[in-house]
Amino acid sequence: MNTMSYNGYHARIEYDDEDEIFFGKIAGISDIIGFHAENVAELKKAFHEAVDDYIDTCRRIGKEPQKPYSGKMMFRVDPEVHRRAAMAAELAGKSLNQWAEETLEKAAGQAGQIRRAG
Repeated sequence: MNTMSYNGYHARIEYDDEDEIFFGKIAGISDIIGFHAENVAELKKAFHEAVDDYIDTCRRIGKEPQKPYSGKMMFRVDPEVHRRAAMAAELAGKSLNQWAEETLEKAAGQAGQIRRAG
């Protein structure tokens, strides 16, 4: 997967072989913001313009621009997984939030290394 980052926003980039264009969509927000271009330099410019336009449009209409990934995560796990995670956190002398953040950080880092190596 190819990505771009600008001003705290991230986009997933893909290539459409039929139309011979690169296209992207800003990730991590519910507002749908897409952009496209025929080459990488134009795509980067289009991405920056899309982010800047989004922020400017939100300002003009009095809406707070969404920021990707607020840091709040809510998900459900099997009760046994919850129990084991809480126990691991307690034994490590950490809150479940601290332990989960460290564990997720390690896993995300490993996934990034695998993706870069692939």
